[in-house]
Amino acid sequence: MQLTDILARDRIGADVRVSSKKRLLELLASLLAGDLGGAVERAIFDALDAREHLGSTGLGRGVAIPHGRVGGNLPPTAAFVRLRSPVDFDAPDDEAVDLVLALVVPDHFTDQHLTLLAEVAELFSHTEICAELRAAGDAQQLFERISRRTLQFSEV
Repeated sequence: MQLTDILARDRIGADVRVSSKKRLLELLASLLAGDLGGAVERAIFDALDAREHLGSTGLGRGVAIPHGRVGGNLPPTAAFVRLRSPVDFDAPDDEAVDLVLALVVPDHFTDQHLTLLAEVAELFSHTEICAELRAAGDAQQLFERISRRTLQFSEV
């Protein structure tokens, strides 16, 4: 399973406005839950928030990968947002975050969860990819660039 398998165009936002890390996690929970309802959205928010309390998922250089595990039959799902104005995310370099890819997986997806996190961390460790995403015009371009770059890395 790769990032392109779990990231859909309708879970990508460009130039999103949020006022805080908590509001960002709420937005991501909503995107990840889709039309599954408020209980699922709340479970996802709680999982993302609980993970952040263990330590920030900010990688540095303006990138964060909030992630969590939830019970039930929720499939592995990803969402991506580029923020209009960066928010503090307690990243190790103290840089505010503007590129955020969130993951949620079922509780039993231990190995797959770690593989997906490694793939995403590798993708966002490349400054040229981050620059491409920051320069993208809209959500469709963001989706195309993430998809293209993910496929390029899987071919290596």
